[in-house]
Amino acid sequence: MNTLIEVVALFLGFVSWILTLITLEDQHWRESSQDGSVILTSNLYENLWMSCASDSTGNYNCRDFPSLFALPGNGMWSTHKSLMIASIVFGSFGLVATLVGMKCSKIGGENYVLKGKIAAVGGVFFLLQGLCTMIAVSWYAANITQQFFDILYQGTKYELGEALYIGWASATLAICGGSCLLCSCGIMTDSEKIPYPLQPSSRGHVRTSNYDRNAYV
Repeated sequence: MNTLIEVVALFLGFVSWILTLITLEDQHWRESSQDGSVILTSNLYENLWMSCASDSTGNYNCRDFPSLFALPGNGMWSTHKSLMIASIVFGSFGLVATLVGMKCSKIGGENYVLKGKIAAVGGVFFLLQGLCTMIAVSWYAANITQQFFDILYQGTKYELGEALYIGWASATLAICGGSCLLCSCGIMTDSEKIPYPLQPSSRGHVRTSNYDRNAYV
């Protein structure tokens, strides 16, 4: 049962790690709103690294942000990038620790107590990955929503892009995988426990003589 839970947790962690990479590379973190527009000539969309524009003919052009400090709310952008990069790093550590700590893995020998602790560390890394992704994506979405409903905001208003939904899915899978690993580490069957040999008591020992009884007359 523990092995099955660990395999499921590893699968969830791996899928969430892949989705985190897709989220970070996806260009559609936010898209320009089409609300109230009668004639649509172009569509703007951005991620943490670049801004793109596409026209009605399907042509698009992307440019990297020239300077992080020139962006409005540059501290927010740098925090989002840091959280997403930290999420990928935590996920990588979680995958390695889980592979080493799985009881069906030959890595690390057959010390199941130590392997269980390593698997638990992998679960913690998956939880950190999920939390970092969830904070980055939710914070980014909250800023988009705030600007969209701000009647005093005169700039381009954006809507939530597909990358944010992928990020939420990634965070949910990572948290589920980490929780499964932590739960499986607290369960150990009798066959997985390390038996300790019983030490015979020093009391009640019968001392035998080195002489044979026939030696006495």
